[in-house]
Amino acid sequence: MATTVNKPAGRLVRAVTLKRKPAGTAKPRRPGREEQSTSGKVIVVAYRPGRGVDDFVQQVSVATPLQLVEAERHGVAGRFLKDLSKRMEIPATRIFDMLGVPKATAEKKSAAGEVLAGSGGQAAIGVAKLIAIAQGIVANSTAEDATGFDAAKWLGQWLERPQPSLGGRKPAELVDTPTGIEVVSRLLGSIESGAYQ
Repeated sequence: MATTVNKPAGRLVRAVTLKRKPAGTAKPRRPGREEQSTSGKVIVVAYRPGRGVDDFVQQVSVATPLQLVEAERHGVAGRFLKDLSKRMEIPATRIFDMLGVPKATAEKKSAAGEVLAGSGGQAAIGVAKLIAIAQGIVANSTAEDATGFDAAKWLGQWLERPQPSLGGRKPAELVDTPTGIEVVSRLLGSIESGAYQ
């Protein structure tokens, strides 16, 4: 049954009433769409290797703060670090170092299909946020060169360049902490606004 409902500002919205299915006939969930955290909560933001880094970046960019908190508590698939290094064209050992994850731990988690939790997992999610910011800058650009521009690859190179506004430090030296991610995020935002120093 469909009805029309008036919304504020004169917009009309069509509301649909759906019939419930009898108990026991629920549609099964697609595997890999959601994961269960150790606390029993459903994780909506999760890395799926078959979908790639850009899919995870998109999930992170549209996630609510509470969804990100759950994802940070749960961690990311160990495989994400290796795939991230390929996507950003940075050697895997450098990504491990940037995120503060020992090489042996990263290799073990990746090979065993385990989750990387703690500060390393949070830093990995932070880098996904930075990629989303860089992709947003490109999407908002009116420059002809923006079409086909690889923001993730550019970010991988930019993170390794000393920045005057960071006292000559490389942004890569800061991304292993939440505050460092925030500082680098602001710096990327200043590039887009034209206030970059």
